[in-house]
Amino acid sequence: MPSAVFEDIKQHIEQIYPELVQTRRKLHQEPELSFQEYQTTSFLVETLKGYGLEVHQPLETGCVAVLEGGKSSDRVIALRADIDALPIEEEGDYKAEFLSRRNGVAHCCGHDVHTTNLLGVARLLSEMKAQVPGRVILIFQPAEEKLPGGGRLLTETGILQEQGVQEVYGLHTSPYHKPGEVAVKAGPFMARPDEFSITVIGKGGHAAAPHLAVDPVVLSGQIITMLQSIITRQVNPTTPAVLTIGKIEGGAAHNVIPESVEMLGTVRTFDKEVARKIRTQIEGTVKAITESAGGSYKFEWEEGYPAVINNADTTDNMKRVARKLLGRKHVLEIDEPVMAGEDFAFYQEHFPGTFFFLGSGSKESDSLYSWHHPRYNVDERAIKTGVLMLAGLALDPPERDEE
Repeated sequence: MPSAVFEDIKQHIEQIYPELVQTRRKLHQEPELSFQEYQTTSFLVETLKGYGLEVHQPLETGCVAVLEGGKSSDRVIALRADIDALPIEEEGDYKAEFLSRRNGVAHCCGHDVHTTNLLGVARLLSEMKAQVPGRVILIFQPAEEKLPGGGRLLTETGILQEQGVQEVYGLHTSPYHKPGEVAVKAGPFMARPDEFSITVIGKGGHAAAPHLAVDPVVLSGQIITMLQSIITRQVNPTTPAVLTIGKIEGGAAHNVIPESVEMLGTVRTFDKEVARKIRTQIEGTVKAITESAGGSYKFEWEEGYPAVINNADTTDNMKRVARKLLGRKHVLEIDEPVMAGEDFAFYQEHFPGTFFFLGSGSKESDSLYSWHHPRYNVDERAIKTGVLMLAGLALDPPERDEE
């Protein structure tokens, strides 16, 4: 793709940028939880049809838009954005004018920006179809934040296979990188996030007579300590693995030993067999500790998303386009994988694909908070880079695919 065309794209993005900011803020004010994105979906469908695109709704929420390019090519590329919000009560003075209007629901993970990026790409490419090679599939996916994951459900419908998708790309805002930057790593990139729950069942009693009770609080403390030894003593030290207890609840008074304590936790790995081994070790630890003290337990495990494993070829292509568009110094290589999870992994189980980070953190926009923090925000200049990158990937295929 000639550099003059990319310069035209950059200028076009500058022109529509104020509108994209308003779109982002509209979405931010009206967040919807996973599998409940009805208003968002209606807005997307109406907007995409207004651009003249063919729109499909294989699931109850979310949609897939198809853009047929005017440049002869058999290439079919898919670009994905997630559209759901989190069950979080939002905070943040910087966002005062466009804070969430829905109590307990907020876009504190950047999905409003992802959606805005892809809408910008849809508008841009629809206005320059003659220069688009092949077919572009625009995926506006619901429910990234909730198992079983909208990515899994969407791929199971077969619509992407029917459209002949050959490669897929997605991105995520990153407070750890600056606007104008992108960051990526080939191979293992983001972990599989399995979840578990433990109920420690004891025998309630008076706090002054613990010998007549089976104290589930004490047992829970022992369990939490011992679970960490699974990672340090049962897993190869060179294998990435994390085990975290995120919630513990039990008891109602200072002088009462409760009947039970409940815990919720997560395990992050890159290998399914490692995850299964950790699962077995967790239950074995809980069983040994509770039963040795005369208690019992309940244990549940829910498999999360697969690990995000970036394809070498599509990652090379993403970096090639990024260096051309952004300059080499703005394309960062990530040394270590990230232990957070992403259901983009389901697409990669079917198609070669790459997921990358879009820099969105800056002090001046109060956007250095981590994902899922109630004050999470983005530097909206990231939208320019996001639209540019996704449009560039669609417009500039590897030379071997060009005719």
